[in-house]
Amino acid sequence: MANPKVIIVTGCTSGIGLHMACAFAKQGHKVVATARNLERLQIIAANESWDPNQVLLEQLDIRSPVAWQHTIDRAIERWGRVDVLLNNAGYLKPGYIHELDPSEIDAHLDTNVKGTIMGSQVTAKQMVKQGSGHIINIASLAGIAPVPGLALYATSKFAVRGFSLSIADELKPYGVSVTVLCPDAVETPMLEMERDYEETALVFSGGKILSVIDIENAIINRAMKRKPLEIALPGTRGFLAKLSSFLPEISSKAIGQLKKKGLKNQRRQ
Repeated sequence: MANPKVIIVTGCTSGIGLHMACAFAKQGHKVVATARNLERLQIIAANESWDPNQVLLEQLDIRSPVAWQHTIDRAIERWGRVDVLLNNAGYLKPGYIHELDPSEIDAHLDTNVKGTIMGSQVTAKQMVKQGSGHIINIASLAGIAPVPGLALYATSKFAVRGFSLSIADELKPYGVSVTVLCPDAVETPMLEMERDYEETALVFSGGKILSVIDIENAIINRAMKRKPLEIALPGTRGFLAKLSSFLPEISSKAIGQLKKKGLKNQRRQ
């Protein structure tokens, strides 16, 4: 590749993070692949035959600003810049709010919200210094429309979306772009876990489940090329999610039917 980018990806031991680290590496980019479990990441790197001169493995607890700074410093030390940050790592535990353990509040907010904010802040400082960069934060359609049964997850993704839209205007004058990606259900280990919970029925109320290839196309062919402020996937469900958020009293009346449809899809899958 003539002009490879230096890309930091979080949550690289499974799902979207692992797929995107592989996709970026195949395209010839310089990748900083991060995860909390470094040993597991090293096994994956060996299995995928990642070139250590192209893929830098970093242990990163996204909840720690010190760990984030260390990761940025390592990327600068190796390649002199950071062009793209893909904030992907996340946490989800299904359950109704009156039944969940209080510790789940911290688990969702610390990982999904604080982790994204800290990573964006530390990386933005470097990108502002460079005069260029692109932060891509993965939220969810659950960050646009409420999802009963996933209240804490939806809350955290609403926060990620609001944060991303806010900092986009702050960073634009410095040559730094921000894109927030809001996908529907994606076929990942996280979704596989959700299939066992009645509380997550609404997640399965749509049509085709998105694949990691769909996410790859959205990131590489849309986000990185056009740098839009927001991408909702698929577009139709994104429009309905925004309509639902705009008219919550009306949309709440449809939840019962959608949940029945989702339960049928869960059983079938």
